[in-house]
Amino acid sequence: MILAKAEPATDLSSHALNLVDCGLIIVDADHRIVLWNSWMVSRSARAAARVAGESLFDVFPELRGSRVESALSGRQATRIPQSQSRAPFPLREAGSFDGARIDQAVTVSPFDDGKAHFWMIEIRDISGTLDRERQLLDHAEALRARSYVDGLTGIANRRYFDVALDRELRRAQRLGGALSLLMMDIDSFKAYNDHFGHQQGDGCLTAVAQALAAMLKRPADVAARYGGEEFAAILPDTTAEQARVHAESIRAHVAALGLPHSPAAARAHVTLSIGVASYDKERLNTAAGLIEAADKGLYAAKRAGRDRVVVDGDAT
Repeated sequence: MILAKAEPATDLSSHALNLVDCGLIIVDADHRIVLWNSWMVSRSARAAARVAGESLFDVFPELRGSRVESALSGRQATRIPQSQSRAPFPLREAGSFDGARIDQAVTVSPFDDGKAHFWMIEIRDISGTLDRERQLLDHAEALRARSYVDGLTGIANRRYFDVALDRELRRAQRLGGALSLLMMDIDSFKAYNDHFGHQQGDGCLTAVAQALAAMLKRPADVAARYGGEEFAAILPDTTAEQARVHAESIRAHVAALGLPHSPAAARAHVTLSIGVASYDKERLNTAAGLIEAADKGLYAAKRAGRDRVVVDGDAT
């Protein structure tokens, strides 16, 4: 065993402590090091003879004022919370002198040998465990993110639309802010599919979805595929009149794509009809109410000839 104390120990205990796959430090009542095992030597680049009798806080000055110092004044075993410090000791992988610190689980345990008081500090390398946890969290986050994306168009799907609308509605209610919702439908899309086929129909849906997403530039704006050929846009901090202007820009932008339509369609190129509704704390203060009002505007736009915007209140 590599000991920082001159007192003899049995060969068996020496061998056992050097085989332990964790760092072991024992300090006396004055916080002077009396034991420093092989694990500590390889990860601290400090030999046992070098630290023998030294104050732990002279060897590791950054521990002053830390949770480790607090634990060394107690009379109960203490585990240093990961939330407070992932790497309290400046330790690195064995043989590495300039690599990243290893993540540590640290426990400080007081004990007496019948004559004096000591503390044992146990340090375990949990970097691999944390790396696996991070990988699992990243994987879970990636799966969650994919579950919110429409597989065909690449924009948000109906599931994410529901989550986002609920979130933004609660925020508008809490802060008394504005919120607008656009419901959009590709005009005469069945005729498009009948004429060009479903594969080209999918291409049309994707082109319109990407054009819509490109028009929503603020981070909180949401473009979503609501279902089939219907799309939606959630516009936080947007009044009804601002939403009308934005909806007109979206309608014009899609029309300007010049995507050829079926001869049976009312227009020679692909167009959108758009309904707009805005949060009102007295009348439109639920997600279902907003969707219903925007849908009414959308179908009013259809009845009025398509390729137009109707705001809630216009369609009375």
